[in-house]
This record gives sequence, C-alpha cells and structure tokens, in this order.
Amino acid sequence: MPQCTWFKGREVELGLFQVATRRQAAWLLFLYLVAGTASASAQTGSSVPTVENIIAGMAQARAVNRVRLRPYIVTRDYQLFGEDGSEAKSEVVADVAFVPPDSKKYTIQKANGSILGKMIVRRILASEAEITKDYTSTDLSPENYGFRFIREEAVSGQPCYVLELLPRRKDKHLLRGNVWVDANTYLIRRFEGQPAKNLSWWVRDVRITLAYGEVGGMWLQTASKSTAKARIVGAYTVVSRDVNYQISEPVATGSSVQTVFLRRLPGEAPRHYEIPGASKGFVHEEAQHATRQSP
Repeated sequence: MPQCTWFKGREVELGLFQVATRRQAAWLLFLYLVAGTASASAQTGSSVPTVENIIAGMAQARAVNRVRLRPYIVTRDYQLFGEDGSEAKSEVVADVAFVPPDSKKYTIQKANGSILGKMIVRRILASEAEITKDYTSTDLSPENYGFRFIREEAVSGQPCYVLELLPRRKDKHLLRGNVWVDANTYLIRRFEGQPAKNLSWWVRDVRITLAYGEVGGMWLQTASKSTAKARIVGAYTVVSRDVNYQISEPVATGSSVQTVFLRRLPGEAPRHYEIPGASKGFVHEEAQHATRQSP
C-alpha cells in the first residue's frame, strides 16, 4: 500500500483518538488530584509521594502525552558491536513512520558491514510495530505491572523516582527492571532491565536500556542500548539513537494533518528536529551511569 494512502487512511482514527485521549487525560488528572488530596496527611514530613501517587502521576502524564502525539517520520541510526565493543561491525539507518495511535511502519535506508546487524534491526523494528498496534497491553500501568519504590536519583540533572517493574505475566513485550520517573513531570526518563520472557531459543541474557526525551512537544524514546548472547555468533551490543524527525504541524480546522504532512511543496522542507549526541556518546553515558551504580 502506498505510504500516502496509508497516512490518509488513518485520518478519521486520528481524530477520534485525539478526542478520546483528551477526555482520558482530564479524568486521570481529576483522579490524580483527588489521590493527592486524600494522602496529603500521609506525606507530611516526606517529599516522596506514595507509590500509588507516582503511578497515578505516570498515568496522567502518559495520557497528556498521547494527546500531543502527531504523525512523524524518524530517522534512526543503529550500530552493532561485537563482544569487545571497540568498533562497530555494522551500521543500519532506518526511517520509521508513525501515525497515532497505533500505526508504525519502517524502511531500511542503508546497511553497512555485517549482515547480522540488518537482521537484528529488522527484528527490533518488527517488534516495535507489533507493540504499537496494542500499546495498552505494554503500558506501565497496574494492569500490566506491579511497582515498588527503590530510591530517588537524578538523571541528566533531573530528580527522579526509581521504581522496580514487576510484570504481571510472562510476555516478551513486557519488561522486568527499573524505571526512572521524572519527579516533576512523571514522564519516564530511563529504563534498565530485561524482557519478562525469553525472546527466542537462540538469544539469551538480553539486557535493555532505554532513554527518553522531548521532541517537538512529544515525549518519546530517543535512544537505546541492548546486549545479548546469541548461540551462534556470541555476545553483541546494539546501540540506537534518533538523529532526525520530520513532524506534521497543526493545521486549520477542516484540513488533514496527514495530507499537509505528505504534500508539502517541493521547495518547502518539513520541520526537522535533530537529536543531539551520538551513539558513542550514549555508550559513554551508560558507562558513567554504571559507575555511579557500582558499590
């Protein structure tokens, strides 16, 4: 199906999605305020909210962020490293097109080096598209996870609450580990852990780190690092980062967001959002974080 037709076919669903998520955000905000008032006496003398309040804040922040989602195409760079991690054995560049709430497609634009890199990236992107189709089944919600408060810790200078994620079922799309929740916005800044279920017979000891940030008013995953041991090729690491976004802009009532996104004049460039830093910089940041976590 041509990409233009695919985007236009999502227009009605996008409108309904935005209305529903606005109502959900308002309702969750009400519940969050009520929960905060009810537990105010329990918080006297402590700056840390209860786990229940943190979860409510996360739900409200997630709903508000969904209202802000707009169609976009992100260019993402992947690098594959061997066990020594000294030099990238493969580099893959992919474009990922997203239309809220649940449509995501990808295209491999360039692949250099080992063919293993392209194979792994295709698996990652296919899994990402599958999760997007049923995003409520993987939300950080009480339906999918139990939560346990661990500590307070800063990420990139921002105070965060660190919660342990306890998956309620064995599912390869659920994660077991720790999540860093921004203490001011209740948005997720970082995750570290592993899948709740083995991905496949030939891959084991999978460890995942995800980093999140603001892009054009949306809060998105912008970088990742995954390590694993494959039965045939041994240990490997895949590092990804988002390098550029093309995001549709709000338009006048009666116009199609998707149409404007795809039908810009030849001389009119889409608005680009470049994500600073490099994949090696992300690896360096991971090393610093690991050092801080060491006893």
